[in-house]
Amino acid sequence: MRTILSSLAFGTALAVAGAASAQDKYTVALDGTFAPHAMPKLGGGIEGFNVDLANMIGERLGVEMDIVATQFSGILPGLQAGTYDFVVAPTTITEERAENVLFSEGYLNTDYMFVVANDAPEIDSIEGFADKTIAVNKGSVYDSWARDMAEEMGWTVESYGTNSDAVEAVVSGRAFANVAGNTVSAWAAQKNPNIKPSFTYTTGRVWGMPFREGDEELRATVESVIECMKIDGTMAELHEEWFGFAPAEDSAAVTPVAGFGEPGYEGYVDDGHEPSC
Repeated sequence: MRTILSSLAFGTALAVAGAASAQDKYTVALDGTFAPHAMPKLGGGIEGFNVDLANMIGERLGVEMDIVATQFSGILPGLQAGTYDFVVAPTTITEERAENVLFSEGYLNTDYMFVVANDAPEIDSIEGFADKTIAVNKGSVYDSWARDMAEEMGWTVESYGTNSDAVEAVVSGRAFANVAGNTVSAWAAQKNPNIKPSFTYTTGRVWGMPFREGDEELRATVESVIECMKIDGTMAELHEEWFGFAPAEDSAAVTPVAGFGEPGYEGYVDDGHEPSC
């Protein structure tokens, strides 16, 4: 992990931490196979954009981050059960999810990218996947989206425990395509010579961090750090380091949001809070 901290950021972190609970360790969860956000590294442990992001939040708050890597399908139930304090896995903010958890403001945009076998024909519209078999990560937003679209598209959806397994289904010929977040799919295609990027479906959605309902104080604490990381350029540096390109000027990675939560979704609080660092 590369540390990107400034004295100004330390001052903000200390002020925010002072308003939070006296807790000195947070147990957080992510999917450890969701490269480049989190993935196994040589010698043990995990690395990736969200691993660095979680550790930097901990450093700025002066707390230990116990990062648990597990399958995505069990992460939100684990949050609700109290197993995790909050979730650092990339989690798409949706209306349905916002009814059950508190979301931070978005910190990354997410579109849906299909990957196909290298010898597959070029596809320039979603209609090109009609009547095909689509592999997805079980419990992900891509899983629910693909199933919601199944009747319209006539495709068959197969769910796998990890996105890596879903990609392998494409390589082995069990599925025509895998659909996941654009950063994940681009990374998979870059690392696997047997697949290639295909059509990208623009969603307008963002990834946020889920918290339990009632944990507004913890959400505000963490979200204030996220906002500071946007303002001081840390988020943009992480974006370029892990994804290979700078975030767009108006993207969630560099645009702090007033209030707490994501505007337009349940749980958003417009209390006059203005992002600062």
